[in-house]
Amino acid sequence: MDSFRPTRRQQETAAEGQAALPSNSENADLADAPISDAVASAPLKDQSPVKINPDLTTTNFVKGKRPGDVYVRRRDPHSRFFKRVGPGHFVATEEATRAPTRTERAYREMKAVLIGRPIDSAREIHERLTKVKALAVFSSDAISSVAYATGEIMLVLALAGSQALGYSIPISFAIAALLFIVAFSYRQTVLAYPSGGGSYIVSHENLGTRAGLVAAAALLIDYILTVAVSISAGTAAITSAFPQLFPYTVEIALGFVGIMTLLNLRGIREAGSIFAIPTYLFIVTLGILIVLGFGEIVLNGMPAPTEPMDIPPQQPFDPWLLLTAFSAGAVAMSGVEAISNGVPAFKPPESKNAAKTLTVMASILAVFFVCISILAVLYHANPESEQTVISQLGRVIYGDNIFYYIFQFATMGILVVAANTAFADFPRLASILARDNFMPHHFLFRGDRLAFTVGISALGGVAAILIFAFQGDTHLLIPLYAVGVFLAFTLSQTGMVVHWRKLKTPKWKRNAIINGIGAVATAVILVIAATTKFTHGAWVVMILIPVLVAGFSLIHRHYTRVADQLRIQPEQLPASTIKQFVLVPIDTVNYASLRALAFARSMSSQIIALHVNIDQERTDRMKEKMAKFAPDINLVILDSPYRQFVRPMITYIEAVHEQNPNAFVTIVLPEFIPAHTWERLLHGRTAQRLRAEFETHPNVAVVLVPYLLEA
Repeated sequence: MDSFRPTRRQQETAAEGQAALPSNSENADLADAPISDAVASAPLKDQSPVKINPDLTTTNFVKGKRPGDVYVRRRDPHSRFFKRVGPGHFVATEEATRAPTRTERAYREMKAVLIGRPIDSAREIHERLTKVKALAVFSSDAISSVAYATGEIMLVLALAGSQALGYSIPISFAIAALLFIVAFSYRQTVLAYPSGGGSYIVSHENLGTRAGLVAAAALLIDYILTVAVSISAGTAAITSAFPQLFPYTVEIALGFVGIMTLLNLRGIREAGSIFAIPTYLFIVTLGILIVLGFGEIVLNGMPAPTEPMDIPPQQPFDPWLLLTAFSAGAVAMSGVEAISNGVPAFKPPESKNAAKTLTVMASILAVFFVCISILAVLYHANPESEQTVISQLGRVIYGDNIFYYIFQFATMGILVVAANTAFADFPRLASILARDNFMPHHFLFRGDRLAFTVGISALGGVAAILIFAFQGDTHLLIPLYAVGVFLAFTLSQTGMVVHWRKLKTPKWKRNAIINGIGAVATAVILVIAATTKFTHGAWVVMILIPVLVAGFSLIHRHYTRVADQLRIQPEQLPASTIKQFVLVPIDTVNYASLRALAFARSMSSQIIALHVNIDQERTDRMKEKMAKFAPDINLVILDSPYRQFVRPMITYIEAVHEQNPNAFVTIVLPEFIPAHTWERLLHGRTAQRLRAEFETHPNVAVVLVPYLLEA
């Protein structure tokens, strides 16, 4: 739809634009252009009520050929903009949302290229994910952790020397066993909450608001760290294969964040299609690596180290070191809860599809994690090398050839794609918190592609800041990771125990025991992670969580206060009409100001035209014209010896209002709108300044009456 700009004879509607109230006399000649006597003596326009048809249709009665025949012809001239579905009910078409200006149309075309064409809300059900795509979207975080979790275990054990690296195998088995417990517990959650049972919802419903907010804060931090850690690890995979890129680690990581943000703005289904490629390529190439690695051992025996590895011990091997290594490797469990948060994104039946995907994900993760840990020990991987542990395995098993680089590319791909788990769940959780009035309502907004635009953009921005602050170093970021993950796990599983006890559905005792075991197991890891990683950065998360909870409470208090003050109370309804007087600031009498006065007459019989005098000659001309063209209007002259325009006017309005504070003051501001945007720079902005000043004044309304100039 092209922009509508009627001529002077056609203008009957209002729009925004440039003030006709100059703050000085720079436009004196323009404003004081004489009005002819013919215009002054012209008859008034018809003052009868405006007739409109809200159904946007026209009806004509047409006489037939025979006497008495009358046909009713009904036309719908706006059918390309609105589809009529009932009396007073329309559906806006895509044509109705077409950009009115060339600049905006060019912007929308560029936006369509980057994130795609807008999707109709009715097609949301078609944007849901199959199990195959959902595994790529929601499981990439968990599966990708095998690329760095083993290395984190070995890096801690290396403090006790190279002889301690063998303990990474039993630690990996212990983590895998715990993974199955937690995954099976979350299956219960998925089936119990088919509309989405993230830690926030489960904790909020069963443990109370405070526990729910703690879980939400932990999850939001977890999702931000997921993006930062995954993309940093993916960048490390590339710099391991191409060491010459190492100085550009931060730049590469920030580029990946931008790409992930852009792709997620295209919508979850399209993101699933794109991200399925690196996810399944990694699964296939890592599976082949594991088969080849163990096959080599079976056929040729234990491999000898390619280079001597003698890591001197820096501290004794003790239970504390073992627990620290265990908590470092527990990051392999991050992302297990993602499927329970995203159940509504699955195709029907949502909960069953989500439960099956969760089982497949846990199985793949456990097998890969244990196998990589075993191979890392058997192939003598060095955790202190500039190469990642998984890169060392790939170079040894595949050889330094094209297959190794394909594997590294796949590793980089899934680590970058792993951030998509957070991009899928962070905006959804933020929207739920916004729905419950714990986060700004902007997070409820869904963009052209049915994606939570604000949440996706916010996550990308904060993660980028984190990567820049930590210079993309995975080892520095991971200590911040585990506390939030396992705090959310523990609260969710504890909430499920309460859930089963309250409902007492069939087999509730068995379900409660399963979730109870999961709660105890994750609580133990939470204590271990918080204790062993406290001095390595976990204290930051332990401070941030209560800060976020306090912020949630503050936002909720604001929305509650707003709702209380806006709530309709039958005994305190406003009057059906409001007593008001109208004040029209007039700098000079011209066509625009006369239209504003005409508009004011339709609102009230009490009208004050206020003129601030900063030029006596100009004021005299204005008084003559007011006497000639608007003699019925009460004119007030306000001299301003200090040549201030806006402030004296505001003070006068406040003084008038004090005479009757309960009355409503309507300030009618005449303004003219130049035909071209650049022309607005040639005029003052008085109307906008007055409107901004009175936005916070009670019982004061500001109405702009524009006049559109022709080009």
